[in-house]
Amino acid sequence: MKGGFSVLWKEEDWWAIWLGFIIIIGALLEIVPKVPKVGGWTDNPLNAFLLIKDDVTTGNIIVPLIALMIALAVLTSIAIGFMKVANIGKYIVGFCGVFVIGVIAYWMSNQAEIKYWGLSYALWALLIGLLISNTLKTPKWLLAGARTELYIKIGLVLLGCEILFNKIISLGIPGLMVAWIVTPVVIIFMYMFAIRKLKMKNKELAIIVSAATSVCGVSAAIATAAACRGKKEDLTLAVGLSLVFTVLMMFFMPLAIKWVGMNHILGAAWMGGTIDSTGAVVAAGSMLGPDAMKVAAVVKMIQNVLIGLVAFFVAIYWVTKVENDSGRKASAMEIWYRFPKFVIGFVAASLLFSFVIMPLTPGDFSEVENRFINPVTHILQNWFFCLAFVSIGLESNFKDLASKMEGGKPMILYVVGQSFNLILTIAVAWLAFMVLFPHAI
Repeated sequence: MKGGFSVLWKEEDWWAIWLGFIIIIGALLEIVPKVPKVGGWTDNPLNAFLLIKDDVTTGNIIVPLIALMIALAVLTSIAIGFMKVANIGKYIVGFCGVFVIGVIAYWMSNQAEIKYWGLSYALWALLIGLLISNTLKTPKWLLAGARTELYIKIGLVLLGCEILFNKIISLGIPGLMVAWIVTPVVIIFMYMFAIRKLKMKNKELAIIVSAATSVCGVSAAIATAAACRGKKEDLTLAVGLSLVFTVLMMFFMPLAIKWVGMNHILGAAWMGGTIDSTGAVVAAGSMLGPDAMKVAAVVKMIQNVLIGLVAFFVAIYWVTKVENDSGRKASAMEIWYRFPKFVIGFVAASLLFSFVIMPLTPGDFSEVENRFINPVTHILQNWFFCLAFVSIGLESNFKDLASKMEGGKPMILYVVGQSFNLILTIAVAWLAFMVLFPHAI
């Protein structure tokens, strides 16, 4: 092993796995029974921080949020200390600043009207960070807490807990057809279109946009950016495109499906395979009914399994083709050094929950979700993603983002790629659910 076993506590990817599994073990042992989150509100902004039951205020989440901030600051500072990438004291102060901005992002996204329009915490976290960076200029003390990649990778390891193979099996072959046939075809099509037709010079941005469009938006963009070592500006631009179009598709696709009289199960599979965000897919599916919501969510979940595989193959392709100027054959060890190790944690978490926790937990997989995933790992995954988007915003500026546009080529790539995705997905969904397996649901 290059650098000996010291890489296990000196490299960010490994620390993402260690910290991710500390959290997972804490959830499974129920040491951490529930993680606080900012609540919803309509007219009174303070309601977001109150615990209300039957119109009676029973407490608030201010102290739990402060405790969460301190706990995450201490936990991540362990990695910072071992990797020796920053002064721990300055990091903790900066982390607290990033966390407070994350709370504000959640608070804004949870306002009833804003939530209705699907303007997620990720969008607000990114916008607030960009606003600070491009107006006040991010102060050094705050920048010290912006550890984008560490937060992203921990979040992705925790995301693995939600990739339950039982859900994949529940929808069977038609779901696999929609998610696993269309996705790789769309990625390859978009990347080839970007390089050969659009002549995009930024290959990293091209593959990140391709993965975000064809797999699951933000999470896929994050994993792919890590695999090809894309710049933060590449990830910001790809995520921005994905979030904007996700909101549009979430509202207009259910309306279009109802307007043309499309079978709701077919429409749900179509949305599950094309809308970029899992949350947006569930919201859109619910507009067609409970069965449609289930189909849409499971198709998206099956598609999410590909996050690790996409990152794996992108890493190999980048080492052997894109970054291999000499044309020599890259060795297995060279590929291993470049491989994003956090993917191992993502896969390990998925296998652990699918084949160990599930069989040991009474009831169906909803019991696992209600006991361990929904109250702990899912909420913390979103917290880490929120911190990551705040950090991206704080580290980015509009001038750098503008330089990535190449005359609007990323926008053209997204529109053409998503159009191709919509056409191919509806064709495969029709074949799978209407022709070959009409009684799947």
